[in-house]
Amino acid sequence: MEGRGPRAGRSEATRAALMGAARELFSERGYAGVGTEEIVQRAKVTRGALYHHFRDKRDLFRAVHESLEAELAAGIGAQIAAAGASDPLGLLATGVRSFLDACTDRSLARIILVDAPSVLGWAEWREIDERHGLGLVTTGLEGAMQAGAITRQPVKPLAHLMLGAMGEAGMLIANAEDPKATRDEVEPALLSLLDALRTAG
Repeated sequence: MEGRGPRAGRSEATRAALMGAARELFSERGYAGVGTEEIVQRAKVTRGALYHHFRDKRDLFRAVHESLEAELAAGIGAQIAAAGASDPLGLLATGVRSFLDACTDRSLARIILVDAPSVLGWAEWREIDERHGLGLVTTGLEGAMQAGAITRQPVKPLAHLMLGAMGEAGMLIANAEDPKATRDEVEPALLSLLDALRTAG
């Protein structure tokens, strides 16, 4: 048992090196422009190590994509927590703005929004997106309903529609020639959707 600790540590370090190298390369040139040999060279590991941890390049891409989704959700959650807005819809708006800001990062957007849908397929990409982003949106909407800021209604379909609108906004930003200008254009439209949910009075 004592000998397993260092081995496990080396294994984790190898996996982290592969994911770090792949993340850099995928963000620089996209999934199609990167070969496995280049990934293992940058990670300074063997090809055997790559296939020990991942089935193939697609499996490695999936792991990188999911780690980025988790980071994105954690970052948005932290910004919402730091905002401390008393208005529940204000907290949701903070989350929307944080997401839109992240989409202007070309390296992140290239992996999450440009390559992932085609590499993983729409269903798998959407499942990962929902696993990391849907909880934040659902929690925010549920909180707004409990506070009376939004009329009580089934939260799941509303959360899916909101997440879908954010995903489309992200796609527009990621594929735009000027991501920051497009981000500024889509923000009012997304926030108007939130504002339309506000309880009258």
